[in-house]
Amino acid sequence: MIYSIKDVAKITGLSIFTLRFYDKEGLLPFASRNKSGIRVFTESDINQIKTICCLKNTGMQIKDIKKYIDFCMEGAVTIDSRIKLFVEHRKIIINQINALNENLKLIDSKLEIYTSPNAVEIINKQIRNVDDEKRENCLLSPFSEIKR
Repeated sequence: MIYSIKDVAKITGLSIFTLRFYDKEGLLPFASRNKSGIRVFTESDINQIKTICCLKNTGMQIKDIKKYIDFCMEGAVTIDSRIKLFVEHRKIIINQINALNENLKLIDSKLEIYTSPNAVEIINKQIRNVDDEKRENCLLSPFSEIKR
């Protein structure tokens, strides 16, 4: 089946502007043009665009995505280069996931406090601890004016 750029935009969730930008950046060399010179796409093109979206969504820079697309266009002789690119990108994603998990733990701990039946007491105790710590270090507390 053949798809127009409008169809691809709808399928992928990308704007037509973004698809044209990707084409201009050399990310869509696999896309064909019909006899009228209009871009048309096939299922395999859409799958490649989904891969581009995945790489972009996981933080890969356009220049590196282009490198990957160039490898694809060169054929199977670039498998080792593709592996290296993906192994490095995977490490970056794992680090992002680990950082997000740490942040999620902190957010969950805050939510646990705020949804606790003793939330007011817990918060007031935290404020008292901050006040005490600031006083011990001869500093002004940002909470000194708060009424508890």
